[in-house]
Amino acid sequence: MNSKLFTLSLIEIVLSVIITVVIIFISYNILKWLFFRKHDLRGENLAFTIFTSGIVLSIGIILSEILPSITNVIRLSTIQTETVDMVTIAKYSGLYLFIGFIAAIFINVSVFLLFSVLTKGVDEFKEIKNNNISVAILVVAILISITLIVKDSIALLISSIIPYPEVSNFL
Repeated sequence: MNSKLFTLSLIEIVLSVIITVVIIFISYNILKWLFFRKHDLRGENLAFTIFTSGIVLSIGIILSEILPSITNVIRLSTIQTETVDMVTIAKYSGLYLFIGFIAAIFINVSVFLLFSVLTKGVDEFKEIKNNNISVAILVVAILISITLIVKDSIALLISSIIPYPEVSNFL
């Protein structure tokens, strides 16, 4: 058994779980505070539950593209000849998560703008507050579709920032 690889994989698992739980917790609380202060997940408003589930799924999809980049920085720090300190790893990880957070906000705003353009005269937040399940499902479907389309671009952007070691050009 490769003990170094085993240790690294355990660190990646723990880091992924912690980051995911923290980001989803913060995102849920921001969403609830901004739009739905009086609603909860007790089943009284199924539209809110569907909408919240879509937001959480969208964030999960985005995080699934960001976390491998964070673990790549950790892997690179273990194999580079120059020592990389935890502050540098934390800076890169924070940058990647910030980019993901901005991307999530951009995707959500885009979805709401698109929905507003597609359905003139329908206030999606009001409809979701009024437990309109069909509006919630449509908003979530648009949200997940755009997230799935954009996720690879987010991964490419983040991987362009990874501090790979310099390699000489033999050509």
